[in-house]
Amino acid sequence: MAKASFDQAALSATLKAEDHVISRQQALACGMTPDALKYRIRPGGPWQKLLEGIYLAQTGAPTVAQKEMAALLHGGPESILTGQAALRNLGISSVEPVLFDVLVPLSRAPESAAFVRIHRTAHMPPYVIRDGRSCALAPRALADAARSLSDLRDVRALIIGAIQRRDCPLGALNDELSEGPRRNSALLRQVLAEAAEGIRSVVEAEFKDLIERAQLPKPMFNTRLFTAKGTFIAIPDAWWPEAGVAAEVDSREWHLRPDGWEATMRRHDLMISHGILPLHFSPRQIRRDPATVVAAITGSLRAGRARPRLPIIARPAS
Repeated sequence: MAKASFDQAALSATLKAEDHVISRQQALACGMTPDALKYRIRPGGPWQKLLEGIYLAQTGAPTVAQKEMAALLHGGPESILTGQAALRNLGISSVEPVLFDVLVPLSRAPESAAFVRIHRTAHMPPYVIRDGRSCALAPRALADAARSLSDLRDVRALIIGAIQRRDCPLGALNDELSEGPRRNSALLRQVLAEAAEGIRSVVEAEFKDLIERAQLPKPMFNTRLFTAKGTFIAIPDAWWPEAGVAAEVDSREWHLRPDGWEATMRRHDLMISHGILPLHFSPRQIRRDPATVVAAITGSLRAGRARPRLPIIARPAS
């Protein structure tokens, strides 16, 4: 059999398409000999080894995009980026991953190596191509990123933030939770349940935790308040209908803006005009002075229950 001749054009095309990342199999398919390949990846040579059988055809540190391509080549045919790597490519997150999560079909058995974390799955998700890299769509990528986290606050920031920015609807994440892997899904399940109750930020979730720890009556979260005639009043973070008490978590950053302060005062005055007892807490108070927060809520609930119930209609926020 005649020996294949080296095809520089094919090699150049492969390197251009794959951001200068290439597998041993691809290099040999271009007619490069094993000795020539070995010479290129020698110490001080023009190429470098990223993973076993995966090379970067240039010197210097690899970029995040080049590591992503190397991870996909390591995973083999049909592999898909998920987790933080996919979220970065989808424009949902700017976090640069340390580990690159790759989904592969159950029929394949590559192993995790160096910066690549392999996940074998029977449910390969829909994907899109971003600059030559296959990426899981937002529901699977977010769910897999959440499953890789061990801190509840981090999972809340990731998932609730994505829902608030409309990067992914809550329903799609619930579908992914029910259809996807159950392993390491406990925190994801908790945060999705909180989102279903109306929680829309990390500090609101921490406020909810405080209410539960203090065994205070459970409020409605982020509900729209209307007069009996249907006039809109406000959307407080928490609402106790039986007492007519509303609570809002006010960030310092929001109040440093003149329009933020004015909007809060207008909402505060409007609620008071309808008999609502409004409470305002900062994230710092919730985290560092919970006893004062609990005392303020307890006192307002007691005062609110001592009067007739307000004729206010509460509807879930859309």
